[in-house]
Amino acid sequence: MDIVIVALVAVVALVAGGAVGVYYGRNRLLDEQRTTGQDMVTKAQEESKSLLATANTRAEALVQEATERTRARQAEAEAIMLNRRKEFEREEESLQRRREGLDRRTEDLDKRLERIEQREQNLNKRQSRLDKKENDILKKEQEKLEELQKIAQMTVDEARQQLLIATEQDARNDMARIIRQVEAEAREEADKRAREVISLAVQRLASEHVGEIAVSVVPLPSDEMKGRIIGRSGRNIRAFELATGVDVVVDDTPEAVTISSFDPIRREVARLTMAKLVTDGRIHPARIEKLVEDTKAEVERTILEDGERAAYEISAHGLHREVLKLVGRLKYRFSYGQNMYAHALETAHLAGMIAGELGADVQVARMGGLLHDLGKAIDHEVEGTHALIGADFLKRYSVNEKVVNCVAAHHHEVEQTCVEAYIVEAADAISGARPGARRESLESYIKRVKTLEEIAGNFKGVEQSYALQAGREIRILVRPEQIDDLGALELARNVARQIEETMQYPGQIKVHVIRETRAIDYAK
Repeated sequence: MDIVIVALVAVVALVAGGAVGVYYGRNRLLDEQRTTGQDMVTKAQEESKSLLATANTRAEALVQEATERTRARQAEAEAIMLNRRKEFEREEESLQRRREGLDRRTEDLDKRLERIEQREQNLNKRQSRLDKKENDILKKEQEKLEELQKIAQMTVDEARQQLLIATEQDARNDMARIIRQVEAEAREEADKRAREVISLAVQRLASEHVGEIAVSVVPLPSDEMKGRIIGRSGRNIRAFELATGVDVVVDDTPEAVTISSFDPIRREVARLTMAKLVTDGRIHPARIEKLVEDTKAEVERTILEDGERAAYEISAHGLHREVLKLVGRLKYRFSYGQNMYAHALETAHLAGMIAGELGADVQVARMGGLLHDLGKAIDHEVEGTHALIGADFLKRYSVNEKVVNCVAAHHHEVEQTCVEAYIVEAADAISGARPGARRESLESYIKRVKTLEEIAGNFKGVEQSYALQAGREIRILVRPEQIDDLGALELARNVARQIEETMQYPGQIKVHVIRETRAIDYAK
């Protein structure tokens, strides 16, 4: 193909050379009109021959070059074909070797399969012999079992039932003994450690008894002041009661008037206002209203100062102003005769001491103790229990989550999630149960003791129950034929759980279950 192309190129070159020579000759004839025609033809022919020779030389060179290229490409193609033929031969040899290996493996597998089939036949024969022996053994076992049942006059199920009953009884006895032993050891160790921690905390803190008051008495310099307090047609006392929201009792008590109100802060504002009016001597409606407003602002400042003082005393920094106000308001709140402000500080100190002894977070325990009864400052304004009210209030002011849990969980209304919550609960119980801390009326005491005995008497198997130690212990006598030792332990737990769920009481109540078996006979 390359040779044909070179030949065509040579022919085209020749033709082009001839055309160029003719064209050049004609031009020379036109330009050289004075030259003779013969000279011009001769010269043109010479030039044409020269061009033709040059074209022939170039064409021969191109033909030779194309020939050489063609030969080189043929040699290269032959080399490539030779290499591929060698590769095919090597692959064919490799495939032949692999085929031979596969043939050998196939032969080995066939032999192994024959051996496996032979072994399987042997195993089947052996399994048949074993099945036959097993059937014989089962038949003999059944015969022996029937013979034993005839001798014992008892079926297998009856024997199994008696064995289970005996085993269960032994297990129950062992369980009751182990439970008593473990509980005794745990109670002894826990009581010892608790006494150490609590006694240390109580010894380090001394608190005074504060009695609950529902009224305030304002002393007067003379009984004539009563008339001025009442005013003309009672206008002064009406204005005073309207401005303060309290009841003023002017009776036969010499040189004194009584201020009564369910709201301790109102009562305190009224008491201070009345004292100022008595001291000043100017008593009229306008003066009363002005002094009431001034006294309210003064009490609010005092409340905030008391809250700040309490926070400073336990190093509770960063509390919001509204939280401190509620802490200060606890100073005018009482529960069973115990001042809640003093109770909060006492609980905070006890909780901090116990936390220090146990390695807990002292600061969280102190703050939890100070704020645990915060809801009592507003429980008459908001529905709900004081623990949840206080916890919700603290959440609004971004108080530590552990402190919030201490407040919400100290009466088991929510789950306790940190050890400080248990410490605050214990400190609250210690502060409320210490001698002289709280008191209750005779009616509520009798009701609590009766409820305690009724709870114990409602359980099955209880013969009698007695509340002792001012309602701090209950002894339960049970019928021994209905309740065994393990049942006595379960009864004690159930009674204690029911008391926790249905009653409110300071401190703890000991549940004592007594089971006694008596054997009586007569000599005749």
